[in-house]
Amino acid sequence: MLLEAFGSILQLLYLAMLVLAVVALVFAVTAREDAYRAADKQKKSFWLIILGVTVFVNLVIPILFLQIAGVIASIVFMVDVKPALKAVSGGGGRRGGSSSDGPYGPYNGGR
Repeated sequence: MLLEAFGSILQLLYLAMLVLAVVALVFAVTAREDAYRAADKQKKSFWLIILGVTVFVNLVIPILFLQIAGVIASIVFMVDVKPALKAVSGGGGRRGGSSSDGPYGPYNGGR
């Protein structure tokens, strides 16, 4: 019974790693090539290869060491590269703010 529960937890972990890799790959595919250069990140082809290999490893070769390396690459993409691409592409700012808004709200000159 304990082994069945452990097996179920591992299956959920493998599924979560696959989903993370697929989501990261979809974001990498949909981003523009020039956004990678403007954000000063690796080329789009680099991230497509890394994330594509990660998805392949999760689907075909379930070796935990390779899967962990893929999860690290997916997390780096989602945490570092994706926000930089979003900021460069114009999707990172607030809507409706003014040029005098600071990070904590509007700046009113000390009034």
